[in-house]
Amino acid sequence: MKKPELLIPAGSLEVLRTAVRYGADAVYLGGEVFSLRAKAHNFSEEDMREGIRYAHEHGVKVHVTCNILAHNGDFPGVEDYLRLLADMKPDALIISDPGIFMAARELCPGIELHVSTQANSTNYRTWLFWHSLGAKRVVAARELSLREIREIREKIPEDMEIECFVHGAMCISYSGRCLLSNYFTGRDANRGACTHPCRWKYAVMEETRPGEYLPVYENERGTFIFNSKDLCMIEHIPELVDAGVDSMKVEGRMKTALYVVAVARTYRRAIDDYFESPEKYRENLPWYRKEIAACTAREFTTGFYFGKPGPEDQIYGNNTYETNAVYIGTVGAADPDGRVYFPQKNKFSVGDTVEIMKPDGRDVQAKVLRIQSGEGIDQESAPHPKQPLTVTLASEVPAEAGDILRMIPENPAERA
Repeated sequence: MKKPELLIPAGSLEVLRTAVRYGADAVYLGGEVFSLRAKAHNFSEEDMREGIRYAHEHGVKVHVTCNILAHNGDFPGVEDYLRLLADMKPDALIISDPGIFMAARELCPGIELHVSTQANSTNYRTWLFWHSLGAKRVVAARELSLREIREIREKIPEDMEIECFVHGAMCISYSGRCLLSNYFTGRDANRGACTHPCRWKYAVMEETRPGEYLPVYENERGTFIFNSKDLCMIEHIPELVDAGVDSMKVEGRMKTALYVVAVARTYRRAIDDYFESPEKYRENLPWYRKEIAACTAREFTTGFYFGKPGPEDQIYGNNTYETNAVYIGTVGAADPDGRVYFPQKNKFSVGDTVEIMKPDGRDVQAKVLRIQSGEGIDQESAPHPKQPLTVTLASEVPAEAGDILRMIPENPAERA
């Protein structure tokens, strides 16, 4: 069996470094233009060059998205951008528009071309079509079952790859081609500006009774009729491998470093455990479930992999993300005396117990003994996000640069 690639999202240079440290085989990211996550931080030219350099230095590949559905007026800018990417030399470009694909084939020789899930690839003949044009990989439409993916694997060349989403947000529209955002706000989801109207609350209004809103579902708060649970396949790694998936992709270029760490570390360990021993994978399922539940997440579904989703795969009562963990920060530097230096992300106080998340799966308990501001002034708590801090921790295993600090409050009301 071929060990699949673990492909992790990177919304910023900080998150890219984190993904590399916590087990990604490859990362995918978007530049400041022509990406379907226009509201993410995204990468400047300088950050992208540094990100590619850093990833390659650590043996990790970089895939860059250029996956809008282009209009005529986009092409002068698209072609300039492709020339820039040709100079940067990422490992692959993720493209959905056939016109951009052909331009990339001409302007980016030597860089693999991957076909985005936005291209709605749902059958083996589509894989063969893209292969004939020079595509190395196709990202499967999310509407495919494992049975269909297995059949595609059987009917395409061995050197043609299948990439599948295994974790993260699901879109209510066919392969993500949504028109709701454009209709309601004028912001085109297919050009990177989605406002996520699938997460909004809706009701019905009868024509002759304006202003009287009728709930679509038996819930006094109305209903979120387009609101899907998040995809999670951590309990089905064997089935994905058996179907012939070459790359397991995590959604989330707009998520935090804590999300990326929790998901990357868990899927990394699950994949490695399975290839070491299926029994070891089965034994560790409780740990995988616990880790995934601790990161920022919604309720989970297996999507279309085992058949068409039903009402149980929707969330009708709210549109919020739940979390059991508070992201404290990413360690920038540490010294032998237990002092760590980092810009803080969420509030914590002297006396709190935090967890040091290690790339190998360990969670080390640490007591906060002292908090000092960047100016060296002692403070009892750290209430202001982005404040540079020096924090003294007491733990059996010291924190190191790149480690993630999180806190799991006993009181759910304290969750952030």
